[in-house]
Amino acid sequence: MAATIWYENDGDLSVLSGKKVAILGYGSQGHAHALNLRDSGVDVVVGLRPSSKSVEFAKEQGLEVKPIEDAVAEADVVMILLPDQYQAKVYKEQVEPNLKPGAALAFAHGFNIHYGYIKPSEDHPVFMVAPKGPGHIVRREYAAGRGVPVVVAVEQDPRGDAWGITLAYAKALGALRAGAIKTTFTEETETDLFGEQDVLMGGVNHLVEAGFEVLTEAGYQPEIAYFEVCHELKMLVDLMNEGGLNKARWSCSDTAQYGDFTSTVVDESTKDRMRYQLKRIQDGSFAKEFMDDQAAGAPKFKELQEKFSHEKIEEVGPKLRAMFSWNNGPAADADEAESFNGKIARTQVQ
Repeated sequence: MAATIWYENDGDLSVLSGKKVAILGYGSQGHAHALNLRDSGVDVVVGLRPSSKSVEFAKEQGLEVKPIEDAVAEADVVMILLPDQYQAKVYKEQVEPNLKPGAALAFAHGFNIHYGYIKPSEDHPVFMVAPKGPGHIVRREYAAGRGVPVVVAVEQDPRGDAWGITLAYAKALGALRAGAIKTTFTEETETDLFGEQDVLMGGVNHLVEAGFEVLTEAGYQPEIAYFEVCHELKMLVDLMNEGGLNKARWSCSDTAQYGDFTSTVVDESTKDRMRYQLKRIQDGSFAKEFMDDQAAGAPKFKELQEKFSHEKIEEVGPKLRAMFSWNNGPAADADEAESFNGKIARTQVQ
């Protein structure tokens, strides 16, 4: 069945006319949503903790900023753009008690709704607009007159107007310039987690690390190993982004293609492990493990961050990345390495 995709003419900004939209959080996605909606003529207020470092930054960009409770109390649409592990607490303590009757709730990821950590009453429309790109790209593309695609979903539609609000929001974000694909909270959550765990993060990261270790353990220079298993990966991914797997393959040598076709590193047993991971996502056991750990102060999460921030490949990575002009030189890369290795846990309530 073909996907339903909406474009610029499918959204009506007048749906948001006379409505106040509260953006909770001013991190990567929060700043992009707030600024894009503001520049599209939407009445926006940013909800933050008074002690947040983002308060002055948002004000400097001309945005109205209020404590979360006050922003929610006057809003007709509340977009929650806080980290997954903090949303339920903030919702229970600061959003739910102050939410207008019938106000719409919006999310950019379905985690808390899908797994039941947030359960809005039935009179509230609940929708999702999830950009398929980081916030700074969402903002950059909007400013350039383009847009980043989104996936959109409606979980609750008590008045029958939730889809109109969803598409209006997506248009104000600039997303309908590129396209909005219809999905569900369930599909978005489960596929997003699966992609992160088994391909984008848990797949590629570990594959690069393992390849680097195999080559260096065999006596090859770390610098050469880095180029072969990490540096060239971006070029291949860029080709995939331009023309899919076929373009990536066709752009490489016949030798590389033959090695690709005959490799046994990723096989049916890999898919079996992926199926196991997908089952844990579907039955909620991954979400419970993550949220329970976060509720306990994130001891396992912090231990794993520390463990994986000192991989051998990062001993050579900063030096080699500094060789490339597009990485802004040695000083910038040294700062990046210190930032990532010394204080990786940057996720906090904005």
